[in-house]
Amino acid sequence: MHQTTIIDIARELGISKSTVSRALTGHPNVNAKTRQRVLEMASQVDYQRNQLAISLLTNRTSTIGIMVPEFISFFFPKVIIGAQEELARSGYNVVICHSNESYETEVTNAKALLASRVDGLIVSHTKETRNFDHFRVFQRKGIPVVFFNRVCEDMDVSKVTVDDYNGAFQAVDHLIKTGRRRIAHLAGPDTLTNSRSRLNGYRDALTQNGIAIDPELIISYDLNLDKANIYVNHLLNLPNPPDALFTINDPTALEALNVAKRRGIRVPQDLAIVGFSDDPISALIEPGLTTIAQPVDELGKQAAQLLIKQLLADDERPASETIVLPTRLIVRGSTVN
Repeated sequence: MHQTTIIDIARELGISKSTVSRALTGHPNVNAKTRQRVLEMASQVDYQRNQLAISLLTNRTSTIGIMVPEFISFFFPKVIIGAQEELARSGYNVVICHSNESYETEVTNAKALLASRVDGLIVSHTKETRNFDHFRVFQRKGIPVVFFNRVCEDMDVSKVTVDDYNGAFQAVDHLIKTGRRRIAHLAGPDTLTNSRSRLNGYRDALTQNGIAIDPELIISYDLNLDKANIYVNHLLNLPNPPDALFTINDPTALEALNVAKRRGIRVPQDLAIVGFSDDPISALIEPGLTTIAQPVDELGKQAAQLLIKQLLADDERPASETIVLPTRLIVRGSTVN
């Protein structure tokens, strides 16, 4: 059985095989009408690209690895959707790896993506990651890496984050403006740059409003929600309990809200709660959760665009870039009546 080739399509349309090849791979220098004619003909004759042959010829696989630490929250799947849509428009396929917050799994995933000869990597590392050598291997092999959300500050690669510091500052400043003075913070692990930035925003908001920082009201934890339950109860059992709580993320805030309800503590009258990320469920619960919204889709799109820019550079790769996207306070019933 004869398999349709690029030469067959070129002959049928009366154009060069190089033009057909560029049209099929999404090259920007192909006229839109020509590209459409090529794609329609390829569909009619059931043309299938020989990806192995293309890989051997170009030393590219048109495949991008995306590595994330967890799928429990809505955040990482939504980022992946944004990145995948952007990559698909440029003709790239995506391989997704889930590290399950395990450093060992992350290293294994990195080796698997290298073995698969991905053209680039978009990654958010695990809470356990302190050694980034498994990502530096990509750099040494000339494979561009883009970090998002959880980034490695010591690697000279492009990064996309949100303004975690300002988001945290807004959250705590809002609590202070509603009359709260003993504001606790359930922080994430100090291995994560976003955890450290949010903690700094919390501290500075207190200081700039003339409120002393009380170490007994700050607890860093490993994002295990069973532990969040324990720590919220611990804070509420203090002789002088907090009148407000700012948490590292919405799942932690929602757990705090559940603890308060079980204990008969009124929210927001007795305890105001603010989360971070604007999880969709935050607007559906009662009371609604005040939170810091972040442009999740845009995180994925910007990460993909940074990677594509690196991949399309013909000679010397462009300098690394850091993009910081804005956050926004959304006020709901967990802080105001």
